[in-house]
Amino acid sequence: MSIDLSAPPVPFSFEVYPPKSEAGTLALHETILRLAEVGPRFISVTYGAGGSTGGRSLDLLRHILRETPVAPLAHLTCVGNTYAGANALIREFLDAGVTSFLALRGDPPTGAEDAEAFLGDLESSAQLVQLIDRVQAEREPYTEQAIPGVPGAVRVEPRPKVDIAVAAFPNGHPRSRHPREHIDALLAKQAAGATLAITQLFFHADDYLAFVQRSREAGVTIPILPGIMPITSPGRLRRVLELSGEELPSELAIALEVEPTPEGQRALGVAHAADLARDVVAGGAPGVHLYAFNSHDTVLAVLRDAGILTHPLEQEAAR
Repeated sequence: MSIDLSAPPVPFSFEVYPPKSEAGTLALHETILRLAEVGPRFISVTYGAGGSTGGRSLDLLRHILRETPVAPLAHLTCVGNTYAGANALIREFLDAGVTSFLALRGDPPTGAEDAEAFLGDLESSAQLVQLIDRVQAEREPYTEQAIPGVPGAVRVEPRPKVDIAVAAFPNGHPRSRHPREHIDALLAKQAAGATLAITQLFFHADDYLAFVQRSREAGVTIPILPGIMPITSPGRLRRVLELSGEELPSELAIALEVEPTPEGQRALGVAHAADLARDVVAGGAPGVHLYAFNSHDTVLAVLRDAGILTHPLEQEAAR
């Protein structure tokens, strides 16, 4: 399955992560079914640094392939990965039927002083993009499918070409050394073979729209999909600010702090994310990508309130 961002209505997608417990896995399977019901273009699955096998991520990707019609997208990172390990991991995902990837440089372990020391053999996401493209090019260019009722006969079909997404940073990467470095990096990823960019979170539509304009002026032509994260509590806001290095969105932060109930905080977060989705789509975004935190209720409420889920069946599934 390939990722199609051209078909109406407004395309949307979700990100989930592999749970650490059996109970969490069963709950996520139910969430994935609910997310799949509304017709996302893809569901991405995060992957931790290190290791040479897909593990829980691969199990989840296989579940999406087996139980839904939605294309799964596998995260891959440079941090902690050897060249041989990344090569084997890409082959493992491809053999499972996964043909969409998100190539990330990745974050060093918390507290690490020298981020470069944890990269391994691959020094940038552009190199990882090239490796994914090279590995899929080295595979047999076709597959053989048995024809039912005709013993010994096979149907030859070309293998689908992989989609390779990369990260983009509307307000600059926290480790950028100069103001344009994040755009130069996106150009390098595009040159390496990336077919899509997905942004890290941002809190104002103008952050995304201005970034897209600067990127287009610099020569970026691939779609740039806005990543939107519903912030439904002060604790979640503090955590994402620590991880992303984004500046505090004072208006949202104050509203969450003064709201006394979890239900009220969730409503504020949903409203903020829905406004953001509505504004970026009005500004020309090719769709929206929502960080689901392994729960369907909040992200589906965002899409419904943004007017993106418009079909009666979609609205019913989102309730």
